[in-house]
Formats: sequence, structure tokens, C-alpha cells
Amino acid sequence: MVSINVSAAGKPITLARGLPMVVELSGKQLEDATIADVKSAIAKKHPKFYLDRQKITLKDSKNLLADDVTLKDAGVVEGGELSVKDLGPQMSWKTVFLVEYAGPLFIHPVIYYFPEIFYGGPVQHSMLQRYVLAFVMLHFAKRELETLFVHRFSHATMPLMNIFKNSAHYHLGSGLALAYSIYSPVYGAASPYIRGTVRNDPLYIQAGAAIWLFSEISNLITHIKLRTLRPVGSRKRAIPQGYGFNLVSFPNYFFEFLGWLVIAALTGSYAAWIFLVISTYQMYVWAIKKHRAYRKEFGSEYPRDRKAMFPFIA
Repeated sequence: MVSINVSAAGKPITLARGLPMVVELSGKQLEDATIADVKSAIAKKHPKFYLDRQKITLKDSKNLLADDVTLKDAGVVEGGELSVKDLGPQMSWKTVFLVEYAGPLFIHPVIYYFPEIFYGGPVQHSMLQRYVLAFVMLHFAKRELETLFVHRFSHATMPLMNIFKNSAHYHLGSGLALAYSIYSPVYGAASPYIRGTVRNDPLYIQAGAAIWLFSEISNLITHIKLRTLRPVGSRKRAIPQGYGFNLVSFPNYFFEFLGWLVIAALTGSYAAWIFLVISTYQMYVWAIKKHRAYRKEFGSEYPRDRKAMFPFIA
């Protein structure tokens, strides 16, 4: 049996007023007792302080100890001390993704099919508008299906408040702003911005559609490849290879960027360009952070000439 002292990191935890406490792990040794075992013991005594709300660290340390780390590997001795912090209410990543992607799936058809409500009259939709509606609906339907059947998350949950921040990005950016701009009479079939211009040329639009389709299929392929790198229930990672990965660490972000670039270029919509800039910046920040983590984790084994997100550039 292993005995560990657990105390609150910082201010007292409302959901675990019994802290500090002694956690006894029957039938365990330092070599096989894990941080997850400690969390389970805390949650057993304080059920509302569930595992995903807990952040376990060494005493006087802020570095998170992963659930699968053993007490021995963490440097904990018999009778040693760990600290726990309340991360606040949590929500599953899957739920957050499903909610944020659902916004545009609802907003776009409502604005497209009910222009009288938003523009004060009917809109004779152009070919470009019909294609953009198809692009958006297929993109976010794909996102929903990937969330359900493809993605494996390294963390089970995120802070509850993140659902509002994440949803605002999609519901307002690629949802309300984009839909209101592109389905307006400005882009209608009778508009001088469309009629007699390249934006009403079937060859121009279909060429853009081909690039968009390539980017969506490529994005799906990279997501499936990333799924195969992480076994079910594991945080273990491997160096991704093939289909875009030989050029950049995160081709999924690059193909996402390419898909939205097509919509911005085809339409010229200020809303599309703004969303493209904001989303590309955020993806690039993520790519750089994760790229550095790959280099740190795999060292000399990681390809030196591989860029983060943009082939041959950065």
C-alpha cells in the first residue's frame, strides 16, 4: 500500500473541504501507482471534485503531472506530498466541437433561404452564392463527422467557458458575418458586382471549387493519419509521415487555410478575408507551438527541414 499526502494548491478548494488528506492506494506500489489513481481516490471522497477538474502537481510546483505518470517517475516517495488545484467546471472537447461547428450549419441556410428577414426582400441567388453555401455546409458537416468518428483528443475536457469563446469564432465569424455578407443582394445574380464579371464565370467558379475540394479531402486525409498515430486511450505520439507531413508538421492547418482562401478569393467578401486572416493567424500560432513541441520531444529524429504550417516558408 502507498500513502500520499495531498493538499490544496493555493486557496482552499470548495468542492474538497477535507484537504489536506492522506490518500491510501491499497495494493499499489510507487512503481505502479499513477497520478490517475490519486485523482480517483480524491474523487471517491469528494465526488463533485471529479477527475477532469483536478490538476495534480508536485508540492510547490506548477507543472502538471499527466495521469499515466507513476509516483516513482514523478519523484514521489512513500508519505510524500502532492498538490491539487481545481480547474473549474469542465466540458468535453467533443461537445465543444459539435456545438461550435453546428452554428454555421444553422446560420447559413437560414440567411440564404429567408433573405426577406435579413435584407428586406427576395434575392435572386447567383451561381457563386450557391457554391459558397455548398462549400460551407459540406465543410462543417465534415467537421461534425470528424469530431464523432475521427478525432482522438489528448485531453478529455476543456474549461467550460471555452465553449463561448470558441463558438463565437465560428458562429459570428464563419457563421453570421460571412453568411450576411455573401448571401446579400450585392452577390446576387442581378448585381453589377456579379453580372458580366469573372465571379459569374462557371469555369472560374468550378476551378475554385476543384481547389476547395482538394483542400477538404486533403484535410480529411491528414486527420485520419493523425488518428492512426495515437492508440485509443493513449497520449503516445509518433512522428507523422506522408501526405503533406514530409513538408510541414501540420498540413491539416495548411489545407484548412487553403479551403478558406478559395472562398475569400472567389467572393472578395470582406467578411471572408477577415475570417481567413484571424483563423490563419490562430492556426499558425498553434502550429508553431506544436512544431516546437515535436522538435523537443523527438530531438534529432525529427526532420530538420520540415516547416510548421506553410511548405518551404514557415
